[in-house]
Parts: sequence; structure tokens; C-alpha cells
Amino acid sequence: MSEKKGWGKSVLGWFVVQEETESVDSASPPSPVRAGGAAELSADDLIAKYANEGAPPPAPAAPIALKGPLPPVVDGSVDFDQVFEAGGVTAEERDQVKKAQDLLASLPAETPAAVKKQIVEASLKAFGVSTTLIIESAVGEMEALEAFIVTGQGETQGLLAEASQRITALDQEITALRQSMDLAMQEQKQRTAAANTKKLEIQQVLEFFGQEAVAKVVRESPKLHEPPADG
Repeated sequence: MSEKKGWGKSVLGWFVVQEETESVDSASPPSPVRAGGAAELSADDLIAKYANEGAPPPAPAAPIALKGPLPPVVDGSVDFDQVFEAGGVTAEERDQVKKAQDLLASLPAETPAAVKKQIVEASLKAFGVSTTLIIESAVGEMEALEAFIVTGQGETQGLLAEASQRITALDQEITALRQSMDLAMQEQKQRTAAANTKKLEIQQVLEFFGQEAVAKVVRESPKLHEPPADG
């Protein structure tokens, strides 16, 4: 491993882009990588994973703690000024990084990297801007972004775990309700069969006296009820 790769992994290990190593199989397509180096999973993958394995794995520790709630994601967009502010990067520090970004973007793409570095450093020096401050501010923004990702991952894992437990409880409740329904239907079936068997026994007595006599008694009795007419 070269010195550059070792520096990138040990000092700035939360960079989004991971450098390749000789051990990577060139025939195998790389997995999508998020900051921190872990392969991304879809929401369905996460739910299936946690359903099969139980509680989700703990989120990695964030480099810094964001102040206040996570800035929201609105229609797939994030107000990164809110993220940087929550991470303690001031507006002045963000402005220093923006100036360096704009200066780099203004240079022709074919400009050699060494020449770009000289031009940017000379320009910043002419404007009295400290490269140390820019680096510090840029790293602060990177840490805020990593904290934004990791904190969101932790909250998402907590929500998935809670939802999974709730789904399990609801599934158990549904199973119990279905068992109650099946039991009630079985009991009603048995109830109907037993009652009809008993009715047939009693019907022998009524048939002995005849239908007309039974009908007359039912009509004249204050406590009996005539059966409903068919149709």
C-alpha cells in the first residue's frame, strides 16, 4: 500500500470515495459505498435483514455530535448550511471553503494539479485567506456531513427496530384474532349441529299431536311466536 493510500485511510477514513487496493478482484463489480465504507442497502433490504437477524447492528460512532435535530430531507434535497451549522461550522468558515471551491472551478480542467495548487495558494494569499483555515473548515464540513449520515443511520436503525417489533406484535395479534375467529366458527358449527339434533328429537312430540294442533297452540299462546313466513 502506498503512502498516499495509507494516509487517506488512517486520517480521512470517512471520505466518500474509497481508494482501490491490489486485493480487489477486478472482475467483481464494486458494491455501492457510503461514507464509512459500508455497502448501501435499500429500505426493503434493511427490513428483510433485520427481520431475519433480529435487532439491527449498531451505527458507527459519529466523529462529532450535531446540535439539535437532524436537518430534514425535503424531496430528496438537504439544506447543507443547516447541516454545517449543526456541526459547528460557522458561516464565515463555510464562506472560506466556498471561495476555494469557486476558485478551483474557475481553472481550466486541463491545468496540471501542481499548477492549480500554486494558483489557488497564490490567489488565496493575495486575498489574505489562510489555507490552514480553509483546510480546517473543509474538514469540519466533512465531519458534519459524516455525522449527518451516521446520526441518520442510527435514527433509521432505531425506527426500523421499533417498527419490526411493532410488526411482530401485530402479526401475533392477527394470528390470535384468526385463531379466535376459527374457534368461534367451529363452536357455532358444533352449536348448530347439536341444537338441530335436539330439535329433531322434540319434533317427534309435535308431529305426534299434528301440525294443526301445534299451530293453534302457538297462535293462542302469549309466550310463543309463530315462525316467520317463507319468502
